[in-house]
Amino acid sequence: MAIKPEIRAVLPILIGASVMLSLTMGLRQSLGLFMPAITSDIAVTVTQFTLAVAMQNLCWGIFQPLVGSLTPRFGYRPIMVAGGIAYLAGLICLMLAQEFWSVGLGAGILIGLGMACSSTALSMAVAARTVPTSIRSMVLGMVSAVGSLGALIAAPLGQMVMQAADWRWALAVFCLMALLILPAAWTAGRVDKLPPPPAMPDSADDKTLKDALRMALTDLPFLVMTTTYFVCGMQLIFLLTHLPSYLKLCGQDPMLAANVLGIIGGMNVLGSLFFGWAGGRWNKQVLLGIIYLSRSLLMAWYFLRWPTPENTVIFAAGMGFFWLGVGPLVAGSVIDRFGLRWQAMLQGVTFSWHQIGSFLGALGGGLVFDLFGNYDLALKFGISLGLFAGIVQIIVALSLTPKTPLPA
Repeated sequence: MAIKPEIRAVLPILIGASVMLSLTMGLRQSLGLFMPAITSDIAVTVTQFTLAVAMQNLCWGIFQPLVGSLTPRFGYRPIMVAGGIAYLAGLICLMLAQEFWSVGLGAGILIGLGMACSSTALSMAVAARTVPTSIRSMVLGMVSAVGSLGALIAAPLGQMVMQAADWRWALAVFCLMALLILPAAWTAGRVDKLPPPPAMPDSADDKTLKDALRMALTDLPFLVMTTTYFVCGMQLIFLLTHLPSYLKLCGQDPMLAANVLGIIGGMNVLGSLFFGWAGGRWNKQVLLGIIYLSRSLLMAWYFLRWPTPENTVIFAAGMGFFWLGVGPLVAGSVIDRFGLRWQAMLQGVTFSWHQIGSFLGALGGGLVFDLFGNYDLALKFGISLGLFAGIVQIIVALSLTPKTPLPA
């Protein structure tokens, strides 16, 4: 199939953004594999390790709106390259860790900062600025799909190296992979040389940062999308952090956990492509609600039975399909309502709530496990909240399809 001319001209930028997203997301999503080895080898408990992951997600959420607000002034390239350096430094710090403070600094603060500067929000913003409106949703899905391939490679590779040597050697391999973030970010930064896109009518493109933020925070669909995104983060990071431990607790082969993360990454590709395509045809926020409902029902089905390799693979495939499909839908919803100029900042606002949920999902799961020796309470809470969030998201999206700001 021939590549459309409007995509061919900016293909290096899109490839750079996709590779950057693939590496940052894929390596981060595989960190849960290291929890059993690290907590048994150095003076770090399960709660402390999950606290580090929770700190990572919280730092990512705190820094994301700030980083997004700086891109109109400084450009994308310097911020994304700086993020790649911080990410690499975080992995090196984790690889050399001997106690909690270095795990918290590396896996928590530095990787969190790196994710804010060189992952989802900025890669989506870069992709959105390079293509016309008619194909934007599909291109966002394509970038998100390629960004899903990182976990497909990193998780099985990390587990194999860990079994053949140890967890430090596996993290050394991750450091080598993270080096590629730098040229990818540099290439994606070519977007700074493109002419700015024309202002969208009835958007925040011609407004100041303060006015754009006020516009978003008085828009009911934006507020609902932001709140339900909190539940999304809580569910996903709970699974990424604790599913390997859960499978080990149930007596499953450690390689199954690595394969699960790889399957999730592979099915992410199909899900991202589908929801990128679907978002250009149907209500993006209704599709978000469908994703949240589907994930929660899948979790209920899986965790109400004893895990086997067969049903674990089915669960991973289903969750993977609904995993990163939220990326193009949230980015597209922000653009549709508020334009491109402040997209990275406003998407960062929604994502900060996603990361607060991630913080609670990672740390809360660890606390529940340490208190009760199982994940039952955490699972019941996460599934119930996910079902509620999906229903509310769909109801509000169907009843408030046009732009309907709240009274100032």
